[in-house]
Parts: sequence; structure tokens; C-alpha cells
Amino acid sequence: MLALQAVTPEALARAVSARIGEARKIVSAVHRAPLGAPPPAAIDQVRRTTMDAVRADGAVPTLDVRAEKASAVDPFVKYALATHDGHVIEAVRIPLERAGRFSVCVSSQVGCALACAFCATGRMGLTRNLETWEIVEQVRVVARGIARGRVHGVVFQGMGEPLSNVERVLDAIRVMCDPSALAIDARAITVCTSGVPSAIRRLAREMPKVRLGISIASARRDVRRSLMPIERANPLDEVLDAAVEHARATGLAPMCAVTPLAGVNDSAADGRALADLARSFAERAGVRPRISVIPYNAIDADSFARSDDRAFRAALRDGGFGSHFRYSGGGDVDAACGQLAAKI
Repeated sequence: MLALQAVTPEALARAVSARIGEARKIVSAVHRAPLGAPPPAAIDQVRRTTMDAVRADGAVPTLDVRAEKASAVDPFVKYALATHDGHVIEAVRIPLERAGRFSVCVSSQVGCALACAFCATGRMGLTRNLETWEIVEQVRVVARGIARGRVHGVVFQGMGEPLSNVERVLDAIRVMCDPSALAIDARAITVCTSGVPSAIRRLAREMPKVRLGISIASARRDVRRSLMPIERANPLDEVLDAAVEHARATGLAPMCAVTPLAGVNDSAADGRALADLARSFAERAGVRPRISVIPYNAIDADSFARSDDRAFRAALRDGGFGSHFRYSGGGDVDAACGQLAAKI
């Protein structure tokens, strides 16, 4: 069956031999109906034969909302969503600075294979990739829970490595951006990756307005390797080569994210190494990367300690690069960066 919330009008027109105008009306009707509602029996100016084909071949599957947890300290909300085969994934509603605007942090996989040391999802291992509709449906579920306002943006930084599921992630983004579907500006969508060079290049080719985020962990390669095993298969130098190509092709500066861990990657030497990396990148790409410092969020009693990061950020500044300190909310409901682990 065709998941109707996961197709663009062009794809639907091809699938059921519809006119493009009809397909736009059908996609619009699906996205404005209650979650899980079947396509209507009739739509004005859509032929009956088209609607019969859509109802015969299409459905609107849903994710079961197992839990919705609102933080008691900030406006973050975490959703635990069950798939048809009994797995649980998580999405987070993130408030933006302008009142009434929200971003959705979505998952792209059930679990994750990358085993980053500072991430709870990485401890789960990988079960499977999410389907396109399962990614889109996370945004739809969160949007329905907003009483006043709307979903303004999406960040692929939930469970899983998005670029290891690049085909479905790209298809989901197409639906998110389509005016007949979710109508989210591509410039308000960010795909965050631990480093898959071929998929970074594909993102630049197929979605040139979508922003790129890269998890750095440490610009010192031995330290990064100890925290992010993907460094062995996809060295940071190769990831940055692909990111340079992305920046040249799109004109967009990547976001380089780092989580300082006390006594691990938060020294002045780490800050100087990251400043050197950022300077080299800017010289090659023609744009300066944006450096995002994300505070560590504990995932168990044996996890790392949060750094005060003063020496690290001072060395960055001395090297000519400021950094944005990202507020990581929802920690009291395990919704903060690195904490998503399908807990209900």
C-alpha cells in the first residue's frame, strides 16, 4: 500500500495516473485531515476514477503515541511513538525564539549502529531504518499537538544516523517542503550527521537549500576515534572534504557540533585544534563554519561529566572563532541532546 502522507503530488500522480492538479488536491486533503483518516471518497474537481485508484492503492498509516512528556522546566515536549512492528522511536518538540514557532527533532532509525560514547541511542544498536512515512508522521504528530502556532523547522538529530538512511530521509524532506503537504521551508531543515561523505554530497545535489550539521566531538583525531567509532571507517578529513563540496555547491555554512566532556575533549588544546580545523575549512570552502557547543546530558550513572568548557571556548575565541552555546532542553524528561533511548 502507498502511504499517502509520504508522497509528493508528482509521485502520487505517477502512482495512480492522476493529473498533477488532482494529485495536489489529494495530498493537501490528506495532510489537513485528522491523523490516520483515510482519503475522502470525493474531492471537488478530482475524478471519481482517480479517487477510486487512490483509495484502492493508498492508506494513511499512523504511529501510536505511547507517551507525551512535557518538561517541567522549559517548553520542550518529548513524544514516544510506537511503530506497527512494536518498536518505539522518539521525537521532540523544540520551542523557537519567536512565539508560536517550533522545530521538530525527528528520528530516522530505530536505534543507531554508530555507538557514539556520549549518546544513549548509540547504546541501543540498530534495529532498522524508518520508512519515509514514519519520518513524516513524527512531524504530523507533533504539529497536531500545537494549540497555538506551527511547525517552522525540522532537525534530523533524533534517534539514528540520518545519512545511513539517506533515500528515505530525502524523500521525507521532499514531502515536508511541498506546499501541498507540510509546507516547511527547506532552509529551516537541518540534517545532522556523524559523517557519511557520499551522502553529504548527495544531500548537496538533491537538497541544496537544506542545511548540514556535522558532529565533530573532537578535532583531534585520536580523541574523536575514542568517542565516535565511525572515525575509523569515515575519517574526519574525508567528511570535511565532502562538507567543503557541500558548502561550495550550496553556499551554506555547515554547523559543526561539539559536546565538551570534562577531562576528555574540553582542553585548550582541543579548542585550538577545532579553531585550526575551522580556519582550514573556511579557506577551502569560502564560508566560515558555525560552531555549536552542546552541553553534555547524562545518560546513566557511569556516563561522562559535563564540562564548564571555559578553557575550550577561550581557545576557540583566541583562534578567531566564536561559538554558539546551544540550550539543550527537556533534560528532566530525557529529551535533551544525546538522551533519546526509547524510554517510556
